[in-house]
Amino acid sequence: LVWSDIVRDSMGHTIPATYLALARTAAVYIGTGALFRLMRLRKGPVIAALYPVGMLLGQLVLALLLLWAMVSAAGLLRTWLGVLADIGGLVAGAAAAVWLLRWFKARDGKLFAYYLMHDYAYSAQHRGANPPELEARMASFSDAIADALSEDVDEVLVVGHSSGAHLAVSILSDLFRDGRVPDHGPRLAFLSLGQVVPRVSFLRDAWRLRADLAFLSARDELTWVDVTAPGDGCAFALCDPVSVSGVAPEDKRWPLVFSAQFTRALSPERWKALRWRFFRLHFQYLCAFDAPRDYDYFQITAGPLSLASRYAGRPPSASRIDIAVSKFTSTSP
Repeated sequence: LVWSDIVRDSMGHTIPATYLALARTAAVYIGTGALFRLMRLRKGPVIAALYPVGMLLGQLVLALLLLWAMVSAAGLLRTWLGVLADIGGLVAGAAAAVWLLRWFKARDGKLFAYYLMHDYAYSAQHRGANPPELEARMASFSDAIADALSEDVDEVLVVGHSSGAHLAVSILSDLFRDGRVPDHGPRLAFLSLGQVVPRVSFLRDAWRLRADLAFLSARDELTWVDVTAPGDGCAFALCDPVSVSGVAPEDKRWPLVFSAQFTRALSPERWKALRWRFFRLHFQYLCAFDAPRDYDYFQITAGPLSLASRYAGRPPSASRIDIAVSKFTSTSP
C-alpha cells in the first residue's frame, strides 16, 4: 500500500526549501523536548535522524567555504581591478557554492540526506497530525484491507515497516471502529517491523495516533507482533510503542515485542558486511537470514501458520522497554 508519493509531492524539493524544512523540523523536535525524550529510549534512531541534518549542514558549510575561498582569491586582484575584483569574486563564489550544493543533491541516491530530511519533515510539519491527503490515502488502504477480509482466506496479514507501522495502527483502528472486521471472517494479523512509532507519537498533536495505539493494543480480535532488532540503528528497538507513548490501557494485550536477533540470525560474515550499512540493515526484516530464529519474513508470509499460531505462547523479550516516556499523552485535540 504505497504512500511515498504523498511525501515526495507535498514538499518543495529545491535546495532552499529543504534547508527551510530542516530548520522547522529541528525547531519542532527540540522546542517540544521530543528529541531529548526520544534519546532516553534509543540513541541509534535519534542519531539516524540527525544524520541528514549533519550531512546537509556539512554540505552548506563546504559551499560557504568555497564561496569564501573564491572571494578571498579575487581580493588579490583588487590592486589592478578595484571593486570589480570584489564583485567578480562574489559572483563566481556564489555560482561555485550553488554548483557544489547541486552536485551533492544530484548524488543523494547514495547519501540519502534529502530523502531522509523530507521523510522526517513530513511528520514534523503537522506536529504528528495526519494531513488531509494522507488521511484520504489511509481511507483507501482501509477499503483494500476490508475487501481482503471479505475473501475466502484463512488470514489477512498487514505488514507495516518503519514509518508504515504507525500508519497501519491507525488504519486498522479505523477498520474496527467502523465495524468492517467481520466476526466470522479471516483472522486479522498485524506485523510491525523496524517501527519508528515514537518519532511521531511523541509529538504534541499526534493525538490521533496515540488514541489508535491505545485502542488497537486492547483488541481481542487481532494478533499484533512487533519485531525490531538492537542491531538496527534506525528503529526504536524493543520499545513497546504503546507503553513508551504513555497510552497503555489497563486491558492492554498487544503488541508482542521481541527481537529479530540480527547478530545471531545472520552469519558472522554477513553481519560484518552489513553492520555499518545502517540503512540497509533497516530493511533486513524483509530479507533472508542465514540462520533464522524466531523471526523469518518468508516463513511468516509464505508458510502454513497464521501469525497467531506461530507465536502462541511466545513471551516478549525481557529487555523490552515498556515505561512511559512521552511528554504528550493526550488522545484527543
